[in-house]
Amino acid sequence: MTFAPALSGFSSRSRDPLRALRRSAMLAAGVLVIILGILIAPLPGPGGVPVIAVGLVLVLRSSYWAKRQFIRAQHARPRYVYPFRRLLRKNPEIGPIFWQQALRAEKMVLRRRRGPLGRFRKTLRRVWRRTFRKA
Repeated sequence: MTFAPALSGFSSRSRDPLRALRRSAMLAAGVLVIILGILIAPLPGPGGVPVIAVGLVLVLRSSYWAKRQFIRAQHARPRYVYPFRRLLRKNPEIGPIFWQQALRAEKMVLRRRRGPLGRFRKTLRRVWRRTFRKA
């Protein structure tokens, strides 16, 4: 006779109170970071947006309810949720994620095929190749 079915009804909180405390602390920290990002948002520059993104990542990693809402949003608007999915990975590549978002924002604002960021990237690539091919 096994007791596995009887134990399956217990939540992770009742089995490990330290884990529940850690999740609650991460959730509280995430909410505080989001509030901080909202307070920073009116200041000049994009300072509030990355801070809010970090707060959302903390909340998503610590709340089952937030994960369910995130999955619903992912099904409804996959293009908007994709950058957050990339940030939730174990070792996220933060630079390429923000570069991709900058290109998307530029494309929305300018509505041209190749904007200043695209030209800058191509110029930078040419300079990089010239510098390191000679070396």
